[in-house]
Amino acid sequence: MEKDLGNYRKSYEKGELLLDNVPVNPMELFRNWFVEVDTHFNVGETNAMTISTLGLDGYPKSRVVLLKKYTHEGFIFYTNYNSEKGKAIDANPNVCLSFFWQAAERQIIIKGRAEKIAENLSDGYFESRPRGSQLGAIVSDQSEVVKDRSELEDKLKALEAKYEGKDIERPKYWGGYIVKPVEIEFWQGRPNRLHDRIRYQLQSNFDWKIERLSP
Repeated sequence: MEKDLGNYRKSYEKGELLLDNVPVNPMELFRNWFVEVDTHFNVGETNAMTISTLGLDGYPKSRVVLLKKYTHEGFIFYTNYNSEKGKAIDANPNVCLSFFWQAAERQIIIKGRAEKIAENLSDGYFESRPRGSQLGAIVSDQSEVVKDRSELEDKLKALEAKYEGKDIERPKYWGGYIVKPVEIEFWQGRPNRLHDRIRYQLQSNFDWKIERLSP
């Protein structure tokens, strides 16, 4: 018998988020939450985030990528620029990022604009990757149709032979994006579905407007 999803229930009781105790800058709150979750909750990949783009076909699409760095300016991840998401970002750089840390009963939703980072920064990160990951970035024509897995594995073997004993340069079609936020919402689960939602919106003077939202 199929389970009735309507009967799934959970009471959220692990924290609170109040206007009188949040910092004026959302990146500070993001850092605090990220460190707390990474340190005290077993969530696997704390840096796993969903990025949503508006595709060339007019449909939004979401997928999970890994956050590799966050700064006062924004959130950095790496991908193939020729991938479906890369083409979508080129056409419309307005994207949405989201983190959901179930163990901590927390969610963060980020609206922002994606920009390519400097090539030397992408070079530096590419050099730090395991050799297999470097080769994988060259093997994969990301988002393109492939006949079967053996095609990828054969290409990998050929590249392993080609680059044996040699450094692997970053392909120009692979690199980083930084998402510079214009709005960040922090969600903390609370009992009786009266969740805490605090929204930061970037103003024209670069200050952040902070408001509580109804759950």
